[in-house]
Amino acid sequence: MINKRQLILNLLAHNDESSFYDKKEKLNLSEKEGKAKFLKHICALSNANPYNNSYILIGVSDQHNELKGTSFFDDSKIQNLVNAYLLYPPIVRYENIEFPHLDKESVIGLVTISSQHSQWCQLNKKIWKYPKNTIFIRKGSISLPYEDVTKLRRIDTNASIVHAIEKKAFGSMKLTLDGVVNFMQYYKDFDANYLVFKEYFVVCWAGKKIPNDTNSKNNISKKDYYTRVDIQLINEQVKLFYSELDQITLRWNSDDFIITEYVNLYILNETYHIPLEQISIKFKENASYEIQEELLFRRFEIDVNTLDTLVKNCKKLHHKIINTIESLSLIEQQQALQLPDHCLIAYASGYNEMKEILKSLKNYFKSTSITNYNRYRSIRRILRKINYY
Repeated sequence: MINKRQLILNLLAHNDESSFYDKKEKLNLSEKEGKAKFLKHICALSNANPYNNSYILIGVSDQHNELKGTSFFDDSKIQNLVNAYLLYPPIVRYENIEFPHLDKESVIGLVTISSQHSQWCQLNKKIWKYPKNTIFIRKGSISLPYEDVTKLRRIDTNASIVHAIEKKAFGSMKLTLDGVVNFMQYYKDFDANYLVFKEYFVVCWAGKKIPNDTNSKNNISKKDYYTRVDIQLINEQVKLFYSELDQITLRWNSDDFIITEYVNLYILNETYHIPLEQISIKFKENASYEIQEELLFRRFEIDVNTLDTLVKNCKKLHHKIINTIESLSLIEQQQALQLPDHCLIAYASGYNEMKEILKSLKNYFKSTSITNYNRYRSIRRILRKINYY
């Protein structure tokens, strides 16, 4: 099993960016331009490396190879993006790799690209300024569009080099044991544990146990809930899951480690405790594992009249806030705090315009308080998850 931390160091030590790896300080997939540039590099690296893996490092200074770090990123939607825009797409995997000198919320992103086709990877639809059917190739450290496909030849130029770099990064018992000890020491004030799956995979997890909200609707009081949950596969130095604010339940058996995320929604002055998403890490006999995700959030059950009243109130408050017609009353200010939750429920119930209404409220919540703004961001995150599925 490859120690991904060591692999990153080996890639950086080999030479500068090349035809088998690239590095970026940040990954921006929230805009078309960012998606297009990411797909360009994926396509070019796949075409340049038909017989070996290629890599993109995220959170690395382009000039000095400095490991600056980036935020934890959920990779589950990257393959969907790749499949949606690329013809003959490679298999793409994003992993979050911890380094001791980075703060606990920062990681280095490791994107692994494995070509799966004998044909040339190319765009199957237009994105940003890149037209459909564009093929990208690597020239040294640069990804470029290529016009004349007939002149392209598949050449095994990197396989031996990349295989040697990967072999050098294979983990050892010492690295694994050191990883477990360091994890347990760091989280000594939390519920920290380690588990072994298939006599091979060592998983460490920690979280802060939080009391159940017995006043909320749909609450399952017998469950143990955690926040600030960190789950790591120590063999590979991969952070499998990290969440500072959410309410998480954990369970496992001999094959699976299962994470269920819950959210509180505030609807008409009542709190509802609702499952949002389940992540299952499945360990296999052939020294491999896969991560499966399932959206648990469903359309919220609310009667038509109540929903209609909720939507009308959302639009009325939104109109006053955006147009600053007059100051909100104290009651309206209190109602406004539940606007994100109400917009989410209305959107999930078929009122698609609520997505744009919620988006337009960003500056308002940013100007109130950090608590209100974090709540707003949390609802926006839930909405993005709903849209991904």
